[in-house]
Parts: sequence; structure tokens; C-alpha cells
Amino acid sequence: MRKYSINQSAVVTRSGFTLLELLIVLAIILVIAAMVVPNLVGQQQGAMEKTTMATIKSIEKNPVGIWAADHDGTYFKGNANEAWQAMMNPPAYKGRKLRPLISEPPTDAWGHVLQYEWTGDGHSKKQGALSPAVWSIGANGQDEGGSGDDINNWTSMAAGTTK
Repeated sequence: MRKYSINQSAVVTRSGFTLLELLIVLAIILVIAAMVVPNLVGQQQGAMEKTTMATIKSIEKNPVGIWAADHDGTYFKGNANEAWQAMMNPPAYKGRKLRPLISEPPTDAWGHVLQYEWTGDGHSKKQGALSPAVWSIGANGQDEGGSGDDINNWTSMAAGTTK
């Protein structure tokens, strides 16, 4: 009788990843993030500026334009605080009770209340203007009177040219 000996070699099985493999994957993810994040931040700022410009255009047409229509083509004379209050609680005009045009002061994409100015003979931001000045104080929260990072309705966003 012959005896056979079975050589049972230890079978090594791997479960999981080695530290080196994990570090390589982490490094790849960090490189990709470093390339993508700066692009996203720039696009976010541009999107907020476009949103604010759309809000300004909407405010020009809706509450400000409707105010003028309700008041024989005359825009509200005054500044932002006075204008937004008057549009939230409009006084009677020529014996007619007017409905509120806005429920709260309009804000830009950063949450700042929009600015408004109308003197009746054009606003001081642009001489001979045909409509009130409406502008956002921008991301920095500082009112530069429609310049700097402010977004306004009397210059184009792209070139800064006058309307």
C-alpha cells in the first residue's frame, strides 16, 4: 500500500484593498476635483449675476411698470425703501383702491434688497433715462451706485455699455 501525501498549500485570498491602492485612488480623485472645482465656482458667480439681471428686468416690467400704468404713466418718485413700501401698500389713486404689486421688497441672488431711484426727470445714474434705475449691490454687499460689482438696468452686463 502506498501512502499519498496531499500537499495542501495555503491558499491566500485577498479581501479588500491595500493601502497603496487606496492612496492612488484618493490622489486621482483629488486631481480631478482640483480641475473641476474652480470651473464650478466661476459658473456659480455667473449664474447668480444672470439670475439677478433677470430679476431686475422682471421688476422693471411687473411692479414698476404696473405702478406706472396705474398712475397715468408716471413712475414712483423716490428711493428703494419708499418705492417698495408704496408697492406693497399702494395708496388710493384718483379714488381707486389699488392692489399690492409685491408682497415683500425684491432681492437679488445674494439676498440683498434691490435698489431703486427715480426723480421724475430721469434718474441720476443716467441722464435722460426713460425709466427708473433698478440695481443690485452685488456679491460684495456694498452699494457702488450701480458700478463696481453692482448689476443694473442701464448698462449691459457684457460690455458695460450704456443702454
